[in-house]
Amino acid sequence: MHYDQSWMGFGIVGGLQAGMISVVVGMLLFGVFHWLGRRNGWGYGPQVSWAFLLTTLLTAGGDLSDLFYFNYAQTQSLQLLRAQLALVHDPDGIGTRVALELLGAVLGVYLGWALCTCAWGQRLFRSRK
Repeated sequence: MHYDQSWMGFGIVGGLQAGMISVVVGMLLFGVFHWLGRRNGWGYGPQVSWAFLLTTLLTAGGDLSDLFYFNYAQTQSLQLLRAQLALVHDPDGIGTRVALELLGAVLGVYLGWALCTCAWGQRLFRSRK
């Protein structure tokens, strides 16, 4: 799924912007799955894995599918390839953007986990009874 990338920069700047989006989404999704996990008795494994999977699908899924398509699809004509490349924001930096989106997903889930398990984070997010 692609989100609107028209405002993003090109090259490493666009990759860093996409990576920061992945960090924020990863932290938020880990918070959601941590909340669900506490109520359903899950360990940290399912919380981390579901948060990472959904973060990857939401933020890097579109660029990852484009990267896969451009590497493995058989394009019969140069016009078809040009038409597909015209749909992609910054096709030259797609590899950098995918790598930084995946790194951002890992970092975001880790920061969410660290926030929810540290001493002041547990006091902040403790359920009130």
